[in-house]
Amino acid sequence: MANKDIGFKVRKGTVHAIVGENGAGKSTLMKILYGVQRPDEGTISIDGHEVHLHSPSDAIAEGIGMVFQHFQLADNFTVLENVVLGAEKLHGIGEGARAEIRRISDDYGLDIEPDALVADLGVGARQRIEILKVLYRGAKIIILDEPTAVLVPQEVDELFDNLRELKSEGLTVLFISHKLDEVLSVADSITVIRRGTTVDTVDPSSVNARQLAELMVGAELPTPQTEESTVTDRVVLRIEDIVLSGAGDSRNVLDGISLTIHAGEVLGIAGVEGNGQAELVEVIMGMREPTSGLVFLGDTDISDWRTREIREAGVAYIPEDRQRHALLLEAPLWENRILGHQTEEPNVRGFIINAAGAKADTERIVKEYDVRTPSINVKAGSLSGGNQQKLIVGREMSHQPKVLVAAHPTRGVDVGAQSSIWDIIRQARRDGLAVLLISADLEELIGLSDTIEVILRGRLTGTFDPDTVTAEDLGAAMTGAAGSAEETR
Repeated sequence: MANKDIGFKVRKGTVHAIVGENGAGKSTLMKILYGVQRPDEGTISIDGHEVHLHSPSDAIAEGIGMVFQHFQLADNFTVLENVVLGAEKLHGIGEGARAEIRRISDDYGLDIEPDALVADLGVGARQRIEILKVLYRGAKIIILDEPTAVLVPQEVDELFDNLRELKSEGLTVLFISHKLDEVLSVADSITVIRRGTTVDTVDPSSVNARQLAELMVGAELPTPQTEESTVTDRVVLRIEDIVLSGAGDSRNVLDGISLTIHAGEVLGIAGVEGNGQAELVEVIMGMREPTSGLVFLGDTDISDWRTREIREAGVAYIPEDRQRHALLLEAPLWENRILGHQTEEPNVRGFIINAAGAKADTERIVKEYDVRTPSINVKAGSLSGGNQQKLIVGREMSHQPKVLVAAHPTRGVDVGAQSSIWDIIRQARRDGLAVLLISADLEELIGLSDTIEVILRGRLTGTFDPDTVTAEDLGAAMTGAAGSAEETR
C-alpha cells in the first residue's frame, strides 16, 4: 500500500513539515490532499468539518493550494498571464487582476511585478510566482513540494522569510522536503512517514538531523566528505572554448567554456539553473552541436560525434530529468537497463537484443545497487524516485566508463539513496573515473568535488577549492552577487 493508516493534525498558522524516504508515501498523501487521488479509507477534516476532495477544483474551493516541485509556468507569458490562467473569473484579466496581484505581493512580501516576463526571471522569483498563484485563488493551506530543490542559499533564506510572513497572516503551510537541516530551521512541527505509515510527529526543537534521519530510514544522516586526492595527470575529457549561440540575436548560451577533467577527478559545476549547465552537458553528449569549440575524449576529437558513438566510447550519463531523459516509465526495468547501451553486451548478441542477458544483468543491478522492487518486470514508473535513480546509476556504471557526466544525480532522492549514490561516485573516483558533477546541492558539490567551477550566464566566472569555500560563497558567485572570484588554479 502507498498509504496505510496515516494520521496527523496540522495547527492553523504553522509550517508543518512532512519528511520520509522516497517511496514512503508522501507524494500519494499530497495528491490525496489536493484532490488528485481519492483514498480508499479515512477522513480529511478542515477547520473541524469533514471534506471530500474529488478533484483539485474541490481542494481549491476548500482553500488548499499546491506548489509542485517542477514549476507550472509558461515562460512566454507575463506574471499576470500565468497567475490568471484558469482563474479569469476571479478578477478578470486586466487592471483588476493586476491590482490583486500587487496587493498579494505587497501583503506577503513576495516582490512580484505583474507585467514581468517569466522567461526573464530567476528561479527564486518563479517560486514566489507559484506561491502567488495559489494565494490568488484563495488558498489558506499551501502545500510546497520540495520547494528548495533548485534554490541557492540566499534564495532559500528569502523563501523562508516568505513562509514566516504567510504564517504570521494565519496561513498554514505543508512543507515536503528531503533537506533535514532546512526542515528543522523552518518547521513548527514535523511528521515522519515511513513505508506508507506515520511514524511520529515531533517538535523540531527536540530532535537533530541525525535523529530525524533515523526516524525516516533507520540510518544516520550521510555527510559527503572528500577523501585524499586521487587526481592523476592523465587528461580524460577536455573542452576547449565552447560557444553555443542563442536564438536570434540573443546572447550566447555558452560563451568560451574550457574545462579539463583528469582520471580520478570530480569536477563540480555550480550555477543557478538556466545559466548554461544543461546546454554544456548536451554539447558534451553530442545532443547539441556547438557554434565553435572542441570536445576531446583523451586525445580524440569527438566534437562532431553522434551521441551513440560518444556513449560507446565510454561516456556514461545521468540526466538531470530522469523521467524525461533516462527512463521509459511504461517499460519494465529490464528494458530500461538496455536504454543507451543497446549495442553493447550483455544487452545484445550479434545484432539481436539479448533479453535473457539484459534480464540477468538487471537482477544484478537491482541487488548490487539496492533497487527496491518486487520484480524486474514491473514498470519503471512504479518505482519511487530514489529507486529509479539507483537503477539509472547502476546501468551507467555497468560498462566500465571512462567519464561520468552526472547532472543532479541525487535531486529528489532521500538520504538513504543519496548516501548510496555518493558512495558510488567516491568509489568511481578512487577507481580512476573522471566525473563531471553538475548539482544544485552545494553541500554535495563541496563534499564530492576536487575543484568547483561556477557558471553564470554561460561563462565560467570562478574556480573554488572545496576545502575552503562555503555554500554562501558559492551562492553569491552563482547569483553574481560576489565580486571577482578568487582563482585557485
